[in-house]
Amino acid sequence: MMQVKTIKFKQYMITFLCIITLNFFIPRLMPGDPFTFLSAEEGQVNTIFSYEEIERYKAYYGLDQPLSRQYISYMRNMLKGDLGYSIFYKEKVLTIIMNRILWTLSLVMVAIFLSSLIGIILGSLSAYLKNSFLDKSLYFFFVTLSEIPSFLIALLLLFCFSAHFKLFPLSGGISHFTEFSTVREKAYDMIHHAVLPILSLTVTRTGVFYLLTRNSMIYILEKDYIRTAKGKGLKKARILFLHGLKNAIPPVITRIFLSLGSILGGAVLVENVFKYPGIGSLMRQAVFFRDYTLIQGIFLVMTVLVLTMNYIAEVVYKKLDPRVN
Repeated sequence: MMQVKTIKFKQYMITFLCIITLNFFIPRLMPGDPFTFLSAEEGQVNTIFSYEEIERYKAYYGLDQPLSRQYISYMRNMLKGDLGYSIFYKEKVLTIIMNRILWTLSLVMVAIFLSSLIGIILGSLSAYLKNSFLDKSLYFFFVTLSEIPSFLIALLLLFCFSAHFKLFPLSGGISHFTEFSTVREKAYDMIHHAVLPILSLTVTRTGVFYLLTRNSMIYILEKDYIRTAKGKGLKKARILFLHGLKNAIPPVITRIFLSLGSILGGAVLVENVFKYPGIGSLMRQAVFFRDYTLIQGIFLVMTVLVLTMNYIAEVVYKKLDPRVN
């Protein structure tokens, strides 16, 4: 057991090292210079610095050194928890990310909860009514829905419910230049802005949980103890959710934790559609301004989150199913 844990730890460390190495080199392969954008407004490109000023900035941020020395400095600072200063925002990268990531995590967590809940309920019902009209309809609907990108769903919801019916705000995470009289009023405004982004992520992820639950439940419902429960005359709901879902749920719960990476990727696109002030819109700005340190910081935090959730998924699955080594 100890040897297995050691191997797993080494695998995670190798994965982490590979990712942060790519995280360092890929931004520097992008065309353009971050100092071209230092005094630019978003959507514009201005070059207002002389050659001497640009060289002075590069020396200040250590970008005049060879890549090998930059990489060593980057790793050393990262181990100390220092992600550096943003070239464009002129603020600590960690501070900028922490101010934005809560917006994204709130969307992601609510979307995972709703999509998994809906997917589990409908998947269980579909498995119980296998080959019925309802089962075939749900299966076709969710298979089709799973192929539609999250940003396209977001655009459709934006045009329909914001632009056409004007039921929700077009963009942002909170109404600007507005004074709220109570905390409840402010919370309502924030929820109002978050509804469509959450709905976009929920719609695109529900199909994954539906299909996984349906397949797992179909396998479990064919077991002998389920036939015995039916023969005893137990209620359908008791058979379905207590005897069936209890044994079919481990792979679904594992998928919930493993979904963080894919749903974070979806959140990046969805936030840019709605101009939501999360990590996704921050990443777009960092890439546009060629802000190397900020790009590195964002991907580092996302990597840590995804690897942590993968590890938790393994631990939880082993607890739910002791047969797994």
